[in-house]
Amino acid sequence: MAGRRADHVMAESFKVARHRCGEPPRPEDAHKVGVMRRIAAARLRHRGLDALIDEVMVLVSEMLTNALLHSGADEIGLHITDSEGYLHITVTDGQIGAATPREPAANAESGRGLLLVQALVKAHGGEWGTSETGDQTWCSLALPTQ
Repeated sequence: MAGRRADHVMAESFKVARHRCGEPPRPEDAHKVGVMRRIAAARLRHRGLDALIDEVMVLVSEMLTNALLHSGADEIGLHITDSEGYLHITVTDGQIGAATPREPAANAESGRGLLLVQALVKAHGGEWGTSETGDQTWCSLALPTQ
């Protein structure tokens, strides 16, 4: 796949109810994260990228959930493309503010999502970060060689 022009795998967005950071999202908004995960898995399967489905499902879930919980946005976008030997995942929430991993307390029930993103991306020879304006969080994973 290396050396090919960028191929569009997925570009989707979904509306959510605005809420204050720290408040739980509505159940129907949280459900949309699972729907997006399943759409991403189907699109990857269609593109023959089955080897990355498990990792991408986790990354999509964590990145979308982070945007849902912390951005206060009313629309969240998910874009997945493959080009130049990498699968690129971008979550756009339109809100300014960088996603930063933090070390949660040992007994905390949440707060490990971006640490998980960081570990998965590193394990797959990729990178992750936040756009300069902070309205996008992105990661890339090396595509498996065939």
